[in-house]
Amino acid sequence: MSSNGHKHDIEKGAVMQQENYNPTSGTDPVSYTPYPSKLANPGPAGLFSFASTTFMLSLFNVNTRGIHTPNLVIGMAIFAGGLTQFIAGMWEFPRGNTFGATAFSSYGAFWMSYATIFIPASGVQAAYTDQTEFNNAIGIYLIIWCIVTIMFLLAVLRRNVAFSCLLSCLAIALMLLAVGAWTAMASVTRAGGGFGIATAMIAYYIGVSELLAAEKRAVFRAPQGVLHE
Repeated sequence: MSSNGHKHDIEKGAVMQQENYNPTSGTDPVSYTPYPSKLANPGPAGLFSFASTTFMLSLFNVNTRGIHTPNLVIGMAIFAGGLTQFIAGMWEFPRGNTFGATAFSSYGAFWMSYATIFIPASGVQAAYTDQTEFNNAIGIYLIIWCIVTIMFLLAVLRRNVAFSCLLSCLAIALMLLAVGAWTAMASVTRAGGGFGIATAMIAYYIGVSELLAAEKRAVFRAPQGVLHE
């Protein structure tokens, strides 16, 4: 067999292997890697950053220890929930993880944009002289991200229990916070904070699960409830 024929057979085999690849063979949306990669799984970094920022803001939303001003979350929103999570999303692209790349980068952008609203130098909040108008704008901002979250939920609804619970709680939290902003009802905002805390706990659990999955001899395994492979 000529060298050209041998080369053709190799290329043909590679194409067949690529065509026969089943993109649903991953165990979960974050660690799913359709392309062979030496990159470490950025999922835990993104999840822990998301969870910690969400947890802090949600504690403020339920007025923990009498806190009513959430501005302390700005630093977390920029660097943890924002920048770190956005970078995690960028690292998911070369790993071939469409869901992880899209979700992490989107929510990273969400947190950075949310922090920008409350930075005085940005002038965003100062542009509103009417508090009701500002609350209505915040409500629209949050309900848009609720819609985006529901779209992400559709991608994992029949695949992974943990992520389905995570995104469901997040969607409800965002919806309640939007309604709370529109109606100025503190009880609704606190309810949104409660669902936000639940969201953070689930995100922490998935992050630990991903972290342990990367260890060959982990002390235990944390199942995520894979519904479809």
